[in-house]
Amino acid sequence: MLRVVTANLNGIRSASVKGFLTWLGNQQADVVCVQELKAQLPDLSSEMRAPGDLAGYFHCALKKGYSGVGIYTRRPPDRVVEGIGNEEFDAEGRYLQADFGNLSVVSLYLPSGSSSEERQAAKFRFMDLFLPHMAALRDSGREVIICGDWNIAHQAIDLKNWRSNQKNSGFLPEERAWLSRLFDEQAWVDTYRRLHPEATDACYTWWSNRGQAWAKNVGWRLDYQIATPGIGTRAQRAAVYKDERFSDHAPLTVDYDVSL
Repeated sequence: MLRVVTANLNGIRSASVKGFLTWLGNQQADVVCVQELKAQLPDLSSEMRAPGDLAGYFHCALKKGYSGVGIYTRRPPDRVVEGIGNEEFDAEGRYLQADFGNLSVVSLYLPSGSSSEERQAAKFRFMDLFLPHMAALRDSGREVIICGDWNIAHQAIDLKNWRSNQKNSGFLPEERAWLSRLFDEQAWVDTYRRLHPEATDACYTWWSNRGQAWAKNVGWRLDYQIATPGIGTRAQRAAVYKDERFSDHAPLTVDYDVSL
């Protein structure tokens, strides 16, 4: 069994203080994808770089305290790829790929567009670039799992207040249609939805820090593990961990019936 965890940490130093690395040590995970490090390499303690028997690989943003992604893995990867070959977004530390034999695991932090029209435009630019990148990954002949904060809730069942959010970033028709293209045209598998096709409240992975959203479970499903069909259809278990809170996001764990 291959256990893969994805978690937006909203700051690796903050999440570590809140117990994320301690929790991680008990998960028996083979690969862990983390997003929004908000740190540079010199900021990372030895435990953050290599918690327990996991080794860490990181793609940090040039801007301090911003973005950044990482992958922890039990087995050394054959190859690590930083970025998608685009100067604007690679400078923000949004993509890290680890290859193991015929399997690639990607940690992805898709831009958020909620802070301004400029950032929404950047989000659309990234989506335009990333759609053909996804097609190339699918056509590579490799099995691929892309883990991360996609900053899009795909369907109405993926967020509590869907009616009032139809004009807001993260649930715009164009964003939702883009995800549909990945699933319908490119045949990527939404592993959580494949196993839990009707889940609502249990599926949320992010809660606003405003208005008691966490306490009332007014959440969104923004974190996904999206996989090529060969490995995606071998997902056996998918669960969101909510017993402790390390970030404004919750970790998503998926078990696949394959070995690394």
